[in-house]
Amino acid sequence: MNQLTESQMEQMIREQIIDRGVTDARVIEALRGVDREKFFSKQYKQEAYADRAAPIGHGQTISQPYIVALMTEKLDVQPEHRVLEIGTGSGYQTAVLCKLAKDVYSIERVKPLLDQAFETLMEMGIRNVHFRHGDGTLGWKEQSPFDRILVAAGAPALPKSLLLSQLIDGGLAIMPVGPHEQQMLVSVRRKGSELVQNDIIPCRFVKLIGEEGWPNDLQS
Repeated sequence: MNQLTESQMEQMIREQIIDRGVTDARVIEALRGVDREKFFSKQYKQEAYADRAAPIGHGQTISQPYIVALMTEKLDVQPEHRVLEIGTGSGYQTAVLCKLAKDVYSIERVKPLLDQAFETLMEMGIRNVHFRHGDGTLGWKEQSPFDRILVAAGAPALPKSLLLSQLIDGGLAIMPVGPHEQQMLVSVRRKGSELVQNDIIPCRFVKLIGEEGWPNDLQS
């Protein structure tokens, strides 16, 4: 990372993350340890540290830095945790989670994005990640249960079947839920057969497509 990039990253972390109330030292260190520029095509490199989401192709986006930091802090990932991530996208959030968790299991339905994320994370020397191509709302049954679940796309409602079958009792999930125009970022704690939901902030994500998400409009 060159000096200019480093100062841009520090400015991003200070102004967009710390000044907005994200204070978890481990989360801030994880963000500092992942070069955000690596997840942008040449065309959009100048967007890497901007305070907004940016396109990554195939109708998908990379979340603004603050949202990544906030979701990561609220997820409360510990070093022994196994995390399921639904919606790999660029792989940026994946890389941040890999700095905090024991293992990250990431699912993406858009194959070219998954392939690119795999290449990027391998180049960065990240090895505690496992990728799968498929419907994220079905989870990763063979590797479940998970200590934490992060969903990086907006679901019309809580994917209850996924959460009750693949999140450990006492486990935590963070995800956006609600209509496509505006969702609510929520935390969900599993307590036996109950899911306890708390609102965090309004947000807007791309649609979560799948069995427990939105139908795929592109398919007839």
